[in-house]
Amino acid sequence: MRYGFTTGSCAAAAAKAAAYMLLTGQRKTEIAIETPKGIIYNAKILDITSEENEVSCAVEKDGGDDPDITTGILVYAKVTYVDVKDEYVDVKVEGYEIPNVQRIIIEGGSGVGRVTRPGLDQPIGNAAINHVPREMIKKEVLEVCRATDYKGSLKVEISVPEGEKLCERTFNPKLGIVGGISILGTSGIVEPMSSQALLDTIRLQLLQRRELGFDYVAVSPGNYGLDFMKKTYGYDLEKSVKCSNFIGATIDMAVELGFKKMLITGHIGKMIKVAGGIMNTHSKEADCRMELLAAFSVREQVDHMQVEKILKCLTTQEAILILKESGKQQRVMDKVAERICYYMEGRAEDRMKIDCILYANEFGELAKSKGAEEWFTLLGQEQAQ
Repeated sequence: MRYGFTTGSCAAAAAKAAAYMLLTGQRKTEIAIETPKGIIYNAKILDITSEENEVSCAVEKDGGDDPDITTGILVYAKVTYVDVKDEYVDVKVEGYEIPNVQRIIIEGGSGVGRVTRPGLDQPIGNAAINHVPREMIKKEVLEVCRATDYKGSLKVEISVPEGEKLCERTFNPKLGIVGGISILGTSGIVEPMSSQALLDTIRLQLLQRRELGFDYVAVSPGNYGLDFMKKTYGYDLEKSVKCSNFIGATIDMAVELGFKKMLITGHIGKMIKVAGGIMNTHSKEADCRMELLAAFSVREQVDHMQVEKILKCLTTQEAILILKESGKQQRVMDKVAERICYYMEGRAEDRMKIDCILYANEFGELAKSKGAEEWFTLLGQEQAQ
């Protein structure tokens, strides 16, 4: 199946092309960027508008064989010369020494949402351009600056003309992102999400690991979980299995293939659903995150006013803040981890020992099951081989 490219990749490509045309005065109809995944994106540049001090252009979003509502939309970048302002922070890019006076300022224009609630990737008031796309944009624009020996500052404004209309068909309004879509992507590419293709990939990863002689496996639903494992525990991403939303199916396959132990590391936003026995964590299958967090909070005698606040939360990050205020966050999270293992081992019909680690982006590790500590030694020994 053919992969596509994220809105973040489109924004970075458009920004690079606009910067190139502004700084060189030459027209550019195609440009290449390297995605965080290491895959090169050769983007066609559309709707070019040039003025003396700014250039605007667009890239069409291509979702590959996993089209969504953003496939076919135009993601615009307008790059403008700008005077340095003291409040802007220096940009750091590996391998490129940036002058103290140089800034790449990234803003959201029409059709790009704005954050109004806490607990999201960007702080309140910022455009909903997530941190990885921001890093991509800065990297690509600074590459052009270096190639043209430009040491001044630039402003990049990302806009999506159809974004405000599309916003209502996304989860953004529920998350507190208003006025448009988000500019997203952790790997820069859109991997096909055919359920059967994903399940086949999971099985292949498990099978390969089993044939190498391992009877234990570390699993995570997605890229954030794998990154957390690497940064926190030093465990190589390439030796983990990404199971997407298919928690139950992954357990079934692991049991079938003869695995004896499994560690699942996941964000509380997904894993709280497993604490209620839900084995497919896709939002279309079920979303009872706040109800489950509230139920566990009641069990640990969190004040009923705080429980009511949890029920009104849009994100688990907000809910964790309330639990921190209650002084009972750890007790609640420990019970959640315990219940997650209970349901996962039930799914495995007690034929496989399963441990879990829960985390949140802003708070790091939230809880781990009693047997999780043993995994640090086990994974460390494998890493050293």
